[in-house]
Amino acid sequence: MGTVQEAHNVRVLGAGDTTIVLGHGFGTDQSVWKHLVPHLVDQYKVVLYDNMGAGTTNPDYFDFDRYATLEGYAYDLIAILEEFNVVKCIYVGHSLSSMTGAIASIFRPDLFHKLIMISASPRFVNTDDYYGGFEQEDIDQLCSAMETNYKSWISGFAPLVVGGDMDSVAVQEFSRTLFNMRPDIALSVFRTIFTFDLRHFLGRVTVPCHIIQSSRDLAVPVAVAEYLHQNLGGKSIVEVVSTEGHLPQLSAPELTVPVLLRHIQHDIVGA
Repeated sequence: MGTVQEAHNVRVLGAGDTTIVLGHGFGTDQSVWKHLVPHLVDQYKVVLYDNMGAGTTNPDYFDFDRYATLEGYAYDLIAILEEFNVVKCIYVGHSLSSMTGAIASIFRPDLFHKLIMISASPRFVNTDDYYGGFEQEDIDQLCSAMETNYKSWISGFAPLVVGGDMDSVAVQEFSRTLFNMRPDIALSVFRTIFTFDLRHFLGRVTVPCHIIQSSRDLAVPVAVAEYLHQNLGGKSIVEVVSTEGHLPQLSAPELTVPVLLRHIQHDIVGA
C-alpha cells in the first residue's frame, strides 16, 4: 500500500472511462458522500479520500505548518491523483475541499476536467466591500468556545451548520465526525478556513466550475456563490438548491444528489 493511499485512506470504487474524485469539508470524512456514491459506481470510477486531520486519519501525520494554508491540502490532492494515475477528473469538492480543488487546478489544470463546488467560499469574514457572512468577532468567539470545551462546542455548532435539531440523523453524523477529530487539530483547521482569503486566486482558476449552493446556509450566504461566479477565471455556472444547511449532500440527499448527478453528467455550454 502506497504511503499516500494509506495516509488518506484512499478508496477506488466502480469502473468507467471517467474518474470522479470526491473531497470532503471540515469536520467530516469520506463517509459524507454515502448518499452520492451508490449513484456513481455503475458508470464511473470513483476516488474517495480523507483530508489530513480528519478523525479517520493518523493525527501524527498532521503537520500544523503545512495545513495552515490550503496549498498543503492542494498538494495532497495532486499527490493522490498522481499516485492513482488520474487525469482530467471531475472533482466534486465540499466547502474546504471545493477551494482545495480550485487551488490544485491552478497548479495542475491538466488533472481536472471540471470542478463541482458545493458550499464553497473564498473568504468567510466580511470586509468593507465583501460579504462573507461572518465578522471577525464571531470567529474569535467560536475559536474560544472550541478551546474551552470542544464537545460542548460541537453540540451547538453541528445543528447550526447542518440546519436542524440535535436529533436529526445528519446532525448526529456531523457531530460524530467532528468528535472524531483531535480537538487541537480541529481548532487549527477551523482557524485556517476562517482566516483564509482566496479571492485573489479566483481569476487564475480556468477549469470550468459548477457552483452548487444551498438557499439557506448559515456558513455561506448565496451572495458568495454569485461572487465566485463573477470572479472565477474560466466558465462557471451557479445553481441554488432549495435546501437548508452547509452539508446538503448529507442532510438533503433527495434534493441534492439529482442536482450533483446532472452537473457531473453535463458540461457548461457556451462561453
